[in-house]
Amino acid sequence: MKKLITGNGLIASEFKEGTKISRKEFDLTDSNQVKLMYEKHTPDYVIHTAAKVGGVLSNMRHKGDFFYQNIIMNTNVIHYAKEFNVKKLIAFLSTCVFPDDIEYPLIEEKIHFGPPHHSNDAYAYSKRMSDIQIKSYNQQYGTKYFCVIPTNVYGPKDNYNLENGHVLPAIIHKCYLSIKYDTILELWGDGKSLREFIFSRDVSNICDRLLNEYNKTEPIILSNSEEISIKEVANLVTKIMGYKKEIRWDKTKPSGQFRKPSDNTKLKKILKDFKFTNIEDGLNETIDFFVKNYENIKK
Repeated sequence: MKKLITGNGLIASEFKEGTKISRKEFDLTDSNQVKLMYEKHTPDYVIHTAAKVGGVLSNMRHKGDFFYQNIIMNTNVIHYAKEFNVKKLIAFLSTCVFPDDIEYPLIEEKIHFGPPHHSNDAYAYSKRMSDIQIKSYNQQYGTKYFCVIPTNVYGPKDNYNLENGHVLPAIIHKCYLSIKYDTILELWGDGKSLREFIFSRDVSNICDRLLNEYNKTEPIILSNSEEISIKEVANLVTKIMGYKKEIRWDKTKPSGQFRKPSDNTKLKKILKDFKFTNIEDGLNETIDFFVKNYENIKK
């Protein structure tokens, strides 16, 4: 079984088996390079994790870039998977694809029920189109492709950039700097927003099992369905890292969507025995890696 994983970021880094493709090797926004990638590696299975991603501010400032790069990447990877007779393909979406105004909990069937949140709508629409393309190809060509929708993924090899990173790695980095320079930790928003976090290794383990155990083509939410506030997460980070001062919340900055609770019933039916990593255990491992590798991490 030859497995190819697009991307070399947070999620891709956790796969123990398979060929990982970085942007330096093949530019997935270039259809000719994607074709060459498939010709060279002839994979049986593809896990498409590559994407242009970022935090709330980055999504709001660079909507054109987020839309164009993601929709082109996804279109190319999915199309040429079909052209090269890939047996199974998993494409990654995000919970931001769901409508902003929707009855909770989020379930897979609600992806296209309305507009996504304005803060990341360009990214969300580009990701939604992966679902449309995959459904179209499955119907016309008989492919066996499907999408997964992870909640907020975190883990050791995250992007800790203070402007473009996601909320949790940004909190970790800011806390580190506050301790180093003996300053007050300042975080965006009011801390009340709720999120469901999933450890990056859990995501890779789930995908490996889905390749073997899931034979349908409908999307699957990857989540433990446990909500925690940004303020609670920040308190866990400061506790682990040993920050003793106050946290100052800047309410002039965006907090993002208030909550987007998901229903992981479908996943639990497929992988009945899967055990999720406790967030405190995951944070301990993530922060330990961050501190030990600070000079070389993505930041």
